[in-house]
Amino acid sequence: NPRRFGRMIRARAAMRAAKVALMALSVALGVMAAAAAVAAPPEPKRIALSFDDVPRHPGGFMTPDQRTAELIEGLRRAGVARAGFFVTTGNLAHDFGQGGEARIRAYAAAGHVIGNHSHSHDWLWQSSVETYVADLDRAEAWLAAMPGKRPWYRFPYLDEGRDLARRDALRAALRERGLLNAYVTVDNFDWAVDGLATRAIEDGRPVDRTALRDLFVETIVETADFNVRIARETLGRSPAHVLLLHETDLAAMFIVDLVEGLRNAGWTIIPID
Repeated sequence: NPRRFGRMIRARAAMRAAKVALMALSVALGVMAAAAAVAAPPEPKRIALSFDDVPRHPGGFMTPDQRTAELIEGLRRAGVARAGFFVTTGNLAHDFGQGGEARIRAYAAAGHVIGNHSHSHDWLWQSSVETYVADLDRAEAWLAAMPGKRPWYRFPYLDEGRDLARRDALRAALRERGLLNAYVTVDNFDWAVDGLATRAIEDGRPVDRTALRDLFVETIVETADFNVRIARETLGRSPAHVLLLHETDLAAMFIVDLVEGLRNAGWTIIPID
């Protein structure tokens, strides 16, 4: 039937045209999505501040009591809420100034939070699992009643073991105790710079504090930016970052400058919670 044949030809032509149109639409949408992905700004850079080895030994510039007061005031001036202070309870045996416990309580009273950083600050890879877990339990027992305490454990040296058996055993131990790994994404050598500056003071050498401040701030800001690039390349995104600092004189002296430097580099300071 010529009419039926004509209708079939026209129907097939319409179907082919529809397929071509759908393919074109699909390609267009793909191009638009790719362009949007390229044009979309990366997620904001967010970072929390944390301080290890509390209560720490004296430095070269101030007493431990002065350091705590300066650090608390600096965080207040910089508008930083709920920084994390990770306590190594074995340090409490050294009565620095008014005492380490008073300094820990001062951080909590200022609205900051407290975590477990072990009792003896040992390497996991050099310890038996049983000895290591007993050590963190000792610290947790002392910290249990501390105001501002969080269920977090920060591995000394960030050492989670150099073999799978130790790593997995500690992960299981933390789960059994309701503790979370207080992870770090931005490590740096702030403690080493502080140690060199302290040695210079002890040796009677002059210290250019402006240059020291600039070195301290630039090193940490550049390290944070380097690590956010690695996160984006590796994960395709940037998580909420955690900066590892130590309770040093330099941290107390330059915390306002550091926070300003981070913000100028596009970072938002967030509570560690």
